[in-house]
Parts: sequence; structure tokens; C-alpha cells
Amino acid sequence: MKIRVPLPNINFMVPNLGHSNYTLCSSVAASPVLVSLYQSAELAKASKPISVTRAITTSAPDLLYRWHLPEPNAIDVSETSDCSLVKSRTVVVLLGWLGAKQKHLKRYAEWYTSRGYHVITFTFPMAEILSYQVGGKAEQNIELLVHHLADWLEEEHGKNLIFHTFSNTGWLTYGAILEKFQKQDPSIMRRIRGCIVDSAPVAAPDPQVWASGFSAAFLKKNSVATRGVINANKLDTNSLVDSKAVGEPKPAVTETALLLILEKFFEVVLHLPTVNRRLSDISGLLKSGQPCCPQLYIYSSADRVIPAESVESFIEEQRRAGREVRACNFVSTPHVDHFRNDPKLYTSQLSQFLEDCVISCCKHS
Repeated sequence: MKIRVPLPNINFMVPNLGHSNYTLCSSVAASPVLVSLYQSAELAKASKPISVTRAITTSAPDLLYRWHLPEPNAIDVSETSDCSLVKSRTVVVLLGWLGAKQKHLKRYAEWYTSRGYHVITFTFPMAEILSYQVGGKAEQNIELLVHHLADWLEEEHGKNLIFHTFSNTGWLTYGAILEKFQKQDPSIMRRIRGCIVDSAPVAAPDPQVWASGFSAAFLKKNSVATRGVINANKLDTNSLVDSKAVGEPKPAVTETALLLILEKFFEVVLHLPTVNRRLSDISGLLKSGQPCCPQLYIYSSADRVIPAESVESFIEEQRRAGREVRACNFVSTPHVDHFRNDPKLYTSQLSQFLEDCVISCCKHS
């Protein structure tokens, strides 16, 4: 049977950040504080003195989403032809974290394509998050992705989807996609075979979580959120250093100030009726309207953005609702950095999940 392959690298260019009009919601202008903080963070990362305008406008425009084809040599001789066919009919949709670019999702995409899966990597430019409007550009781009996925599913019977989300941004994007699937064609929900949630969720609109997420996105490697917790067992027993102080890195003064400003900002923004209603609709769908497919949650007690307790609470809520849920706590790895810190454990979790969600059906057929 011939399988139609979509055109790779379907790229949509994003608007130029330097010419954006910043607005939050339909009636409230975005705070100049956020814009200046973003610009300052960009300047802090520059190796040479550079103007604000140049720092923002001359970077190569990122792509919203990209299609990655399976590697030609990704056939496992131990698999049946039916299993290889099932994998080639499955698209893994990677939904990036706040501030993620295509290059950041490359290693995840390569892992999946090396095993015979199609992959779509989807990221939001920071410009679209800063200029978010309910029903605006960001949601229109999600709709483009939804139409693309729906068209691919309609080409041939037996095609399926796996979603792999990162942080609250990716998780909420997944919720927006599910919402559009339900409105466009509810039968698509049955084509979703599994969902992997990395470093999420916090379901309630928490100003502290949003502040931590934006701070990490602005400061990137300079943020304390990118650092894991040092294992106290590995410290020299003769050391006079307080193991707790060593194990839990503290934010710099500038990051502490940034967090305070952002938290105050989101205390206002998240309580705006249009924003609060939109977030409540999406989180409500993710709580009670997810497809009946297995879920895998990958998180860490050392995550400085998404508290492990919030993830575990949501997991228990899903289990009480009768969902098939798996979870793995990486304990000491930082936010959305579990794969890089412990690739063996991370890929073993993915492999077992895919084996049960995708491969097992063809082995038993």
C-alpha cells in the first residue's frame, strides 16, 4: 500500500519583533516593562555591545513548525512489516516550551525519526507570546497546524498522532489543539494514541509559575531555573559547606528583582476576564476532556518553574478520572532539561511508552 508523504519543512515565517505592536488581550496594552525586560535579556546574552533594535531585528526569523521525515534506515529488523507500517503512519507532534526555537527541539525530533516516526516540531516565538490576543495571531497559527494535521489524517485510513508537550506553554498549546479538533472533527480525538507531558502542568493560572517561566525564557542559561540540584550524597563528608545551600542554587539579585516584577505583572494579567476565561476553558478541557489515550508525565522535584507537587496532583486527578497514567520523577534535573541530563532514563521511558501505545497493537493484530 502506498503511503503519501507530506512535503517536509512546511515553514511559516513569524512577524518581525521589532515592528510588533504589543498588546495583551483585546483591550489592555502589554506592559512596557515586559518589552524592556525582554530586550535587556537579549542584550545581556550578546557577546558584543549592540543596540536594542539590532539585537531584536537582525536575528534569523524562526519557523513556527517543521515536518521531519523518518530516517530511511530506521527499520528495525526485529519488527514485523506491520509494525514498521504503523510507525510510518504515526506523527509525533512536539510542542515547545516558552522561548523554545526549532533548534532546541532538534534532538527530540531526531530520536523519533531514527525510530521510523514522522515528527512535527511546533514553537511559539517570544514575540507572539508578548503580543498575545485572544483569537489573535498565536491561535491562528495553532489553527494552521490543526488543519495541516487534519489534512494528513484524512489522506489515508490508519494514521495516528502522538503528542509530546514541553512545560506549561506546550501543554496549553495541546489543550488549544484539542479544542479545535473537537470543534472541527471530534473523530480526530480517537486518532490520538498517546500524550507525553514534559515538565508540566500547573493547571491553575498561577502568577508565580508564569513569572518563573518568563524569567527562565528571558534569561535562558543565566537563570537559576536551568540548574539542577546537586546530590548531597556526592558531597565530601568532610566539607564544611552547608549541603542544603549547595544543593539548591539561589537566584542572583537581578533575577530576584525580575521575578518580583513579573509576578506583580501576572497577578494583574491572569485576572483579566478574557485571559482568565480562556485559560480556564483550556485547562478545563485538559482536566476532563482529554482523549482516552495513555498519558506519560516526566517531571522533577528540582524543577524551579513547575512544582512537582502540582504535577503529581494533576496525575492523581487524571487517575481518579479513569485515565491510564504513567509518571517518572527525575528528582534532580532542571526544567525541560531531563533528556540532556539523563538521556538513558528519558529514552527508556519514551521507548516503553511508544511500545505500549503504538507498537503493541500491531504485534497483537
